[in-house]
Amino acid sequence: MIIGKVVGSVVSTRKSEKLVGNKFMIIEPVQSMNMGNERLVAIDNIGAGIGEFVLVATGSAARIGCDVSSAPVDAAVVGIIDDATGLE
Repeated sequence: MIIGKVVGSVVSTRKSEKLVGNKFMIIEPVQSMNMGNERLVAIDNIGAGIGEFVLVATGSAARIGCDVSSAPVDAAVVGIIDDATGLE
C-alpha cells in the first residue's frame, strides 16, 4: 500500500466498458514511499479530492479493493487519510 497526495484528475470519455462510471485521480506518492514511480493514475470510488492524502492499493489488491475484479485496474484509492504525522 502507498500513501500519496491527490494532485489532479483524469477524464477519459473512451475507455474499457468495465471502467465506465469510474473516477480517476493522479496520485503523487509521498517522498518516503516513492518506489520509482513519480505519479500514478488510480481509480477512485470513495470520493477523494485534490490535495487530500490517500491510501492506494496496487496490483491485484487494487481490483479487489475497488470491487472491479474483472476490470483493467492496477491502482485504487482505498482510503482518505484524516490525520498522519511525517507524510511529506
